[in-house]
Amino acid sequence: MVTKQVKDRADEADLRRADSLAREIFSDVANKWAFLIIETLGERTLRFSELRNEIEGISHKMLTQNLRMLERNGLVDRNVHPTVPPRVEYTLTEPGQGLRATVDAMCDWTHRYFGRIEAARHRFDA
Repeated sequence: MVTKQVKDRADEADLRRADSLAREIFSDVANKWAFLIIETLGERTLRFSELRNEIEGISHKMLTQNLRMLERNGLVDRNVHPTVPPRVEYTLTEPGQGLRATVDAMCDWTHRYFGRIEAARHRFDA
């Protein structure tokens, strides 16, 4: 009986750590720049300058911060080629591709309900 109680507490602790990690990751990636980076990379490998050129309005600093965060969370791979100057490329990892599917679903949801959302906002603001 004692072994089961200890095991149950260990399982509960694992669930709490997983929940905590999930909240932390959601907090990290739930911003427009992270979503745009994930969507822009798609199934491609891009250099920093290519990403910056494709994401309208993102600053060098914001792109750097978000790429580092995505890399830290295992969603983006950073590959540095030993050239002069160094060539750095970014690619979505398998978990990054999984998150991309979620981002795509959110975009599809937005397109599907765009008219209703816009109408509700107009009614509310009136």
